[in-house]
Amino acid sequence: MKTDLPAINGGIPEFAPGAFPWPIPDEQVHSALHAVYQDGSWGRYHGDQLDAFVAELCSAHDIAFAYSCCSGTLAVELALRGLRVGSGNEVILAAYDYPGNFRSIEAVGATPVLIDIDRQSWCLDADQIELAVTPATRAVIVSHLHGGLANMTAIRQVASSHGLAVIEDACQAAGAKVQGRVAGTWGDAGILSFGGSKLLTAGRGGAVLTSREDVHQRIKIFAERGNHAFPLSELQAAVLRPQLAQLPIRNQIRRRNVRQLTEALRDVPQLIPATVPSTDDEPSYYKLGWRYSARGNVSRETILAALQAEGVPIDAGFPGFLRRGTGRCRQVGTLAGARSAASDTLLLHHPILLMPAETLDQLAHAVHKVMRFFGEPQQATA
Repeated sequence: MKTDLPAINGGIPEFAPGAFPWPIPDEQVHSALHAVYQDGSWGRYHGDQLDAFVAELCSAHDIAFAYSCCSGTLAVELALRGLRVGSGNEVILAAYDYPGNFRSIEAVGATPVLIDIDRQSWCLDADQIELAVTPATRAVIVSHLHGGLANMTAIRQVASSHGLAVIEDACQAAGAKVQGRVAGTWGDAGILSFGGSKLLTAGRGGAVLTSREDVHQRIKIFAERGNHAFPLSELQAAVLRPQLAQLPIRNQIRRRNVRQLTEALRDVPQLIPATVPSTDDEPSYYKLGWRYSARGNVSRETILAALQAEGVPIDAGFPGFLRRGTGRCRQVGTLAGARSAASDTLLLHHPILLMPAETLDQLAHAVHKVMRFFGEPQQATA
């Protein structure tokens, strides 16, 4: 959302427009682009770059198979088809999630079943799964969102007890560690996205990760129609390879900067960050999420507009699926956590999290300035 609200101090914003572009300049990506131009492979449908990238994905995730495709959304649909989910089946997912996951369930002819989220992480609440299971239920889609990480141990236990497949959407968690394991490897299938804003970006693209040969084979049968009908290109694979190699160190930088920023804003009680539930968790922060808890009468939209006027790269969260009609889905419980997330979430975009410490201090200053301007109370630091 863009705003015409003027910056607070004399109309001078903290950050210049476009100060945090993505992708950032990267000499290794530039070299990869030059190499595939020089050898002519950039126009090929399939080649050495794609084969190498798929192998590197498998190695990085310690899984047997990675099937590349044109988007993360299509990857979710392929995973559902690979798990034989279709007409007459139900798929459980959080009522607050990426819209494409809901539509991917519909695309295979199944019915979405909405359950609530864990308020501290924005992720599907494992305790709600059992309440939603019927004889028609075949799978659960669980997403790691906004720097929060789902409790995959508990989700797997409940799903296994009911014979449900688990699709782990790691599109916002590339390279993250969830309870000691790489995100995307807990489920029967894991999902990655290489969209334009993602931590690994090729403009578009995605992948299905799995160690189940039967799932991988069914995906290939559906997608390969004389050739790959939904391909990731050789050119896209070439630019993704150096980014995958750099992902661990960049994730480490993002985590360090989130710790700095969280500490700098700990005296702003209106902003509640995601809780990382396990010492074995290492988020990757595609987005840094806050729940905005107004202490006065200042709305989230007003605070958001003011922060954007300061040049802060921040937006609202997902609207969720709470307005979906009963003809399209089934809802379980009040979904109070999802309703709160849809109305209260603020999302800081990740490029600023690779900036120097001084930039993070400037960001914290902008937040404090906005809160003071609107008279939002702040608590003293120790």
